[in-house]
Amino acid sequence: MAEVTLDLRGTPKAAAYVQLKQHVEAVLEGIDDEITAMSTMSCLLHHGFGHLWTGFYRVVQPGKLLRVGPYQGTLGCLEITFGKGVCGVSAATRETVVVPDVHAFPGHITCDGRSQSEIVVPVFGKNRELIAVLDIDSEHKATFDAVDQQALEELMTWFSRPRA
Repeated sequence: MAEVTLDLRGTPKAAAYVQLKQHVEAVLEGIDDEITAMSTMSCLLHHGFGHLWTGFYRVVQPGKLLRVGPYQGTLGCLEITFGKGVCGVSAATRETVVVPDVHAFPGHITCDGRSQSEIVVPVFGKNRELIAVLDIDSEHKATFDAVDQQALEELMTWFSRPRA
């Protein structure tokens, strides 16, 4: 398949995520490499929706430390401790965190001062172990909602599915 990056801006959000998921599945068909999948998903999400920053923080010390993984955008924070900032809270609680206004989030870590809202989704491996978090930042307040949460959580199930 010739890889292309979809531009989903202007498409109703639910329909955009359906298209994105189909595209991700097609591009990653036959792939069993988590880093390749993280790179591909970061690219397709980032360019498809025009986000400010889109990427993964990988678990390098379970229960303790996240380190930046594949991403699209400006320089990200290199390491984040579990429980610190939006990514660290998501990692510690193993739950998605949607932040309509990052300036109102206690302990928010500012990697890019243009960030106004954020969503962080935990990523689980085949044995339900936390392997990463997906972090997406927007230049606009209240960008992310329940539609994003459900679609992104579903997209992240790629990492927990058995693959050949």
